[in-house]
Amino acid sequence: MKNQTVGYVRVSGIDQNEQRQLEGVELDRVFTDKASGKDIKRPQLQEAIKYVRDGDTFIVHSMDRLARNVEDMLRLVRELNEKGVTVQFVKENMTFSAGKDDPRTTLMFMMLSAFSQFERALIRERQKEGIALAKTKGVYKGRKPILNPEQVKRLKEAVANGGVKAQIARELASGAKRFTTI
Repeated sequence: MKNQTVGYVRVSGIDQNEQRQLEGVELDRVFTDKASGKDIKRPQLQEAIKYVRDGDTFIVHSMDRLARNVEDMLRLVRELNEKGVTVQFVKENMTFSAGKDDPRTTLMFMMLSAFSQFERALIRERQKEGIALAKTKGVYKGRKPILNPEQVKRLKEAVANGGVKAQIARELASGAKRFTTI
């Protein structure tokens, strides 16, 4: 089978449009997550990592779409390169291939990864400041409850009866009327 060009797209929210990220890039397969970049525990990212193989090219729009901290970024690129996969970041115009170390590219990569991590920290800091200010003005009431009181009661019963939290969450997300774990 021929080497494949595999794309990875990530947006933070369900309402965000991921179409622009790899627009115009010819891809054999695309994996898309609608999740925060705070860590690498994203289902489609993990599937993409399992899917790619020696000789494939893994393309991401920009570094901050792949990871938001230096450690995760370096680990992901290293693991993919160790599998023989080339990693390409479109926006930064950077490519990392197995066995092809360029000290200048590596330095730039580490610096840009650090900026991405710094940017995430600033976003969180501004968010905390905004929430604190809204609380002092009496505007912030906290996150709206996702579950109604009946669902909360059933959730607590299911957990008390040994239900698996992840399974219960999936059932709630799917709108299940009753938990199979009770």
